[in-house]
Amino acid sequence: MPHESGSDTPEPAGHVPAGDGPHTKRRPRRKALRVTAWTALGVLVIGGSGAAYLWAHLDGNLQGVDIDAALGKDRPGGAHNGAMNILLLGSDSRAGTHGEYGSGVSGARSDTTMVLHVDKSHDKASVVSIPRDTMVDRPQCPTSQGGTAPAARQAMFNESYQVGGPGCTVKTVEKMSGVRMDHYLEVDFTGFKKIIDELGGVDVTTQKAVKDADSKLDLSAGTHHLKGEQALSLVRTRHGVGDGSDLARIQLQQAFVKALTQRIDSIGLFSNPAQLYGLADTATRTVRADSGLASTGKLLGLAKDLKGIGPENMNMVTMPVTYDPQNPDRVLPLDKASQQVWKALRADRPIPKSAGKDSVGDRGNSPVTAGS
Repeated sequence: MPHESGSDTPEPAGHVPAGDGPHTKRRPRRKALRVTAWTALGVLVIGGSGAAYLWAHLDGNLQGVDIDAALGKDRPGGAHNGAMNILLLGSDSRAGTHGEYGSGVSGARSDTTMVLHVDKSHDKASVVSIPRDTMVDRPQCPTSQGGTAPAARQAMFNESYQVGGPGCTVKTVEKMSGVRMDHYLEVDFTGFKKIIDELGGVDVTTQKAVKDADSKLDLSAGTHHLKGEQALSLVRTRHGVGDGSDLARIQLQQAFVKALTQRIDSIGLFSNPAQLYGLADTATRTVRADSGLASTGKLLGLAKDLKGIGPENMNMVTMPVTYDPQNPDRVLPLDKASQQVWKALRADRPIPKSAGKDSVGDRGNSPVTAGS
């Protein structure tokens, strides 16, 4: 199995990596960083209409992906009240890192996913994290080679990206949730450190010491101003928080997302056009989007829609899950509770707190909070 660093043994084609459950002791694997999705989105938000002249020069950076063929016509109905759903994907591509964070596996996977729901007023948002180890029924999906990946029962959620790319992930999310995704945004973490450094760093507070030799993280309890390298270590850590599972790390990364949006909200980028352009340039080089969103004009419109949403207006939850009794390295959706979450999004209503009361994904407080 591949590790985050050191020598790696290539996996056979079509191999689906095993999950990392709470009882599995091993070095952290390469992870798609859900936080990078919000990072890129956050950079779009800070642009605003005043930066239109900069965006006009950045169109060539954007990568648009036509996912209509994978989605087909059998899809949930869309909202008609102005609400919007965007699937945020993180890619674990190591392109451009020169093996600094491990090597030996070609291509990319999407190990983590967030559904961003913007309410009809466009001043509040709900974010639902879907654990990558969740066992789901995956629909039939076209593959990038022109073939078809058959539908599968009880397949690991992460597998949908491997067999059919972002289109298959969108299709899987729509099938399990009944929520139509209006758009998707995908980023890898090659630009993550640069974005954080260009923002001048991000403030977080650790409730206790967080130390993980694998991700080179060593933070004492207290407030820290993290630059790019430390921030990347924080969002990659597994063994430094909770029980070492992906669920514990989701809570940590959600806290970092709030810290990131707080930082974006607090700095006056319009007084520093060079910094604004640098952030926009990095973000547009990192982002992949559906073809309906992959233009500076469309992204600028999205920026206007989201500009008023700060961390205080953002509700972040994990899809309710429980450990799979057949495999502690996997989780299963809590059907009734999960449907409460998806029903709330379909109805454009706040997610009820009761939905997460029995979930193993939302237990306890995050060891990291935003700001000081």
